[in-house]
Parts: sequence; structure tokens; C-alpha cells
Amino acid sequence: MQSVDQLYPLLDTPRKVVITMHQKPDPDAMGSALGLYHFLTQLGHAVQVISPTNWAAFLDWMPGSRTVLDYEKFKDKSEESLRQAEWIFCLDFNTLSRTKRMAPSLQQSTAVKILIDHHREPEVTAFAYGVSDISKSSTCEMVYDFIKGSGRMDLLNLSMMQCLYAGVMGDTGSFRFSSASATVHEMVAEFKHRGLEHTIVHEQVYDNFLENRFRFIGHVLLHRMEINYELNTALIWVTKQDLLKYDIKTGDTEGLVNYPLGIQGIKLAALVIDRDEKRKWSFRSKGGFDCNTFARQHFNGGGHFNAAGGESDDSLDQNLEQFKSIIKEYKSELSSY
Repeated sequence: MQSVDQLYPLLDTPRKVVITMHQKPDPDAMGSALGLYHFLTQLGHAVQVISPTNWAAFLDWMPGSRTVLDYEKFKDKSEESLRQAEWIFCLDFNTLSRTKRMAPSLQQSTAVKILIDHHREPEVTAFAYGVSDISKSSTCEMVYDFIKGSGRMDLLNLSMMQCLYAGVMGDTGSFRFSSASATVHEMVAEFKHRGLEHTIVHEQVYDNFLENRFRFIGHVLLHRMEINYELNTALIWVTKQDLLKYDIKTGDTEGLVNYPLGIQGIKLAALVIDRDEKRKWSFRSKGGFDCNTFARQHFNGGGHFNAAGGESDDSLDQNLEQFKSIIKEYKSELSSY
């Protein structure tokens, strides 16, 4: 995989480009894709953004979101764009399998594949060019670096800034995580100098839900959360019945795993959701507990040091029993907090 900066001299030649991201995109995935979309479009490229699946309604405000194709909903049109693509930018995922049913088409494509991502252990052999940097707060920050490195900051407009700010805000927990480095704040300062109204973005992402979501969260925190103070661990589970009862849609569980970290002494929070296909896990930690390694070793997942995900084909009850059994092995790491 060649360095992504090798692309800079090639940007002035218009090409057919596809930009994609991981399934069920979050603000960073969608924000980085649309931020790059607006940049490449201004350079004269014919660009199509494709999401492997649907996405949360709270992302629909992002400039350019109406042009994004849902691969599962518009498969034929998406496949045609992939066949015609000369370049495929792969954002916010480290392995092609994270694009779900779209993965085989990406693997078979002869287009030049370009990685921009901040997750651990990237599938470097799948990409011709790329950058993978786990020290970065978000893929949105990396897209900003790509634009800046290309020497075309003159193209930075409000649409790009809104999309990129949303992703950085989301992946840094509104700038409270350790990943919110000095360069992140310098980027935001640049956006503010250029006229970004950040409160508008915050309201669109965090203040844009229906009442049922809040009643769902109350139900889950009251009836589906178990605290183990001996291990400084919180476990939350969501049943299929919970999802149906409260009419939970894509994105409505976003951030739920973070709630227990606000409890004094809790070092690890784990959330498992009983989806139709699999049981989906999310892990968040404070300090020195490595969520990435934990998720990889036990739940077919991975991610970042303090934030990771996983999945399992086993039943919800089996997953809960497995977690409670496994977590005891980490007593020395967790109980010392």
C-alpha cells in the first residue's frame, strides 16, 4: 500500500470515483465520506457515495446525504457505479468485510482502492494507496489532513466543514476523549475562523430524536443494566422485544453504551443487542483496559483501544453468560481502578 500523498499529483485529472464506508455508518463514516465527496466534486471528479446499508435518520441533514446510495436498497445502481469506478475510496473501516454484502463486489473490483482509516490492523493488501493512523481522532480528521496535504484548502467550504466537524465531534465524544488532540482543536479553530456555526451541527446530531428513544433508554437503564462493582464493569443488554416495543430504528441505540461510564468507578461498559442476524456488542473503557484486544479475542470484533465492537451467532442468553464468565479473567486489570 503506497502512501496516500502519492495521489496528490493525480487529483487534477477527473475520474469516476466511488466513496464508501462501513455498514450502519455513524457520524464519522458518513461525515468523512460526504466531506471527501464535496472536495472531489469541486475538483471535477464524478463521485458517487455508497453506504453498504441504511443509516440513522439523524445523519440526513448532512449536505449531500440525498445523493448517497444505500447498497442494499439500490443494489443494481450501486453495482453499476462500482463497475464504472476508476477509484474507490474506503473510509472508516480497516477490512473489506466491514462493508457486509458489498464486500465481494469491492474485492472483485479492478478499480484503484484507497484507504483512509484510523482502526487497528488494516487489511493493507486490499488497497493500492492509503493511510492508517490509530493516533487520529477520526476519519474526518484524516480527510481534513488529506485536503490540507493536497494544498487545496481554498476549496474548503461550509458543506465540507459541517460534515467533517460532525464526525470529529462524534468520535471524540464531543471532544472529551483523549483522542481530541491539539490538532483536532486546531482543525476546529480553522473551521470557526471560516464561519462554521458548530451549535447547528450539534443540535442536528444530538437533539434530533423522537420521544420513544428516550423512553427506550429509560427502560434499558432501569431494567437491562447490571453493575459489577467488584470488577468495575457495567453490562447492558437489549432484547428483540425491547426493540419492537419502542419502535427502535437504526441509530437509536447510538451512544447507549457510554451511559454507564458516567457511574463513579466504572472502567468498562459493555452493550449487547439482540439483532435478527447476530448479537451485536459494543465496548467502551476508561484508562488502560484494551477494548480492541478484548473484542478480537472473545467476540469476533475489534476497533480502538477504548472503543470496540463485536458480534456473535450465539443466543442473547449465551452471550450474557459468556461475557460474565470471561470478564472474571480480567479481574486484576479491572478491580485495580
